[in-house]
Amino acid sequence: MNYTLHQLQIFLEVVKQKSITRAAEEMHMTQPALSIQIKNFQMQFDIPLIEIIGKKLYVTDFGKEIALIAQNIIKEADSIKYKTKEYKGLYSGKLSISSASTGKYVIPFFLSNFLKKHTGVDLTLDVSNKTTVVKNLIENKIEFAFVSVLPDKVEVNQELLVENKLYLIGNTKKLNKKKPLIFREEGSATRLVMDNYYGTSKDRKSIQLTSNEAVKQAVIAGIGYSILPLIGIRNELLNNELYVIPSKGLPIITNWRIIWLKNKKLSPIGEEFLSYIRSTKKEIIQKNFQWYLDYQLAKNNKV
Repeated sequence: MNYTLHQLQIFLEVVKQKSITRAAEEMHMTQPALSIQIKNFQMQFDIPLIEIIGKKLYVTDFGKEIALIAQNIIKEADSIKYKTKEYKGLYSGKLSISSASTGKYVIPFFLSNFLKKHTGVDLTLDVSNKTTVVKNLIENKIEFAFVSVLPDKVEVNQELLVENKLYLIGNTKKLNKKKPLIFREEGSATRLVMDNYYGTSKDRKSIQLTSNEAVKQAVIAGIGYSILPLIGIRNELLNNELYVIPSKGLPIITNWRIIWLKNKKLSPIGEEFLSYIRSTKKEIIQKNFQWYLDYQLAKNNKV
């Protein structure tokens, strides 16, 4: 047999996506180029790896077995690469993190210098809603999760980082109760906050969107109002595109935190990242988030 690691990676992506087109997109290849690689890989075997029935792709039982072996081969190949870097005195390995959507405004600041210091680290950062993040953690697909609310019925360790302040936001300084509330989708931590604040039975019209960015743009456009994390709207406040509206019981304050499964043995690079976070978080927070910690509504929405 004469196959390459790249062909194994392509085959695994096809198995994952169950689509040549989507696999090509994920691999940043053209569909014809990927198809040729899959055809060349299939030629190594007398038994079909995949089948196209109608317009749907199916992985055969034999293909599934080969995929499991391919995963192990890729893993061992990565181990060789990382071991080489270790002998050069570099921390290396995969660091996998899943972050709740608003965390994208926070977690990069805790990663930047760490990645500069440890150039042998391969980072995977997935940004999703809280439900997906917790699911990834429970299924051991990631090493760390970055959330603002602890998951229910999951035993985890945690490292607190910075406060998460949520305010009522509009594109004017006063609330117009004729306009609807704009909610995140079910499973979002921000949605949970709004449901707890307003109650699940609302007398007024509401709109549901699937990302904080979409909610923010809808509020800027004057469609309605929403409770949003302050940390994600600094520029909009400075540009007078958005305003914090005084409202009883707000802000709601949670805490951004890194969490990991209680019984999980962290990888060497995971241990190093955690050590880095603990030793530098005060400096990182002071440098990048002091405006946010000092924010007071009495400052007339100035940041």
